[in-house]
Amino acid sequence: MSKNKKSLKEFYPGRNEILLLLLLCFILLITGLSLPIVTVEKKILWQSVQNTYSVASGIVDLAKQGDYVLATVVFFFSMIFPFAKLLSLLVIWLVKLSFEERMRVLHWLGILGKWSMLDVFAVAILVVLAKLRTLTTVEPRVGIYFFGSSILFSMITTMTIDLLARKHARS
Repeated sequence: MSKNKKSLKEFYPGRNEILLLLLLCFILLITGLSLPIVTVEKKILWQSVQNTYSVASGIVDLAKQGDYVLATVVFFFSMIFPFAKLLSLLVIWLVKLSFEERMRVLHWLGILGKWSMLDVFAVAILVVLAKLRTLTTVEPRVGIYFFGSSILFSMITTMTIDLLARKHARS
């Protein structure tokens, strides 16, 4: 049984771009979570109130306003899941696993991955809704681009690792 367990890196020793993609994803994710993702400006009479939010400050504000379920969902899918996904991909690439173990992890990553664009979608809806109002302006900030890029590159990395795992299984 142990001789059937190999890491994907052992099957594809020349595929160094996988580790580079994972490193890129981690850097983009950390940057995207720490930078502001949106600025909301409300015009009240003659005054203008402007607030800038990052993912973390948005979660804290949701919790302060009593939206605990929404804060928990955004926290899980914006902060916990992306890191868990990248760590799982790193394990699949580096750790000796059987084909079944590897495919089980990839299966669950695929199911949960369908929700990984949830918060980018929520910010897009927020921007569109605010544009429809005359008293509120919402502007996306640089963090949303880093965060969205991280998700996009992690999806590409997941598909690449999945294809390599399936290719090896056929050979």
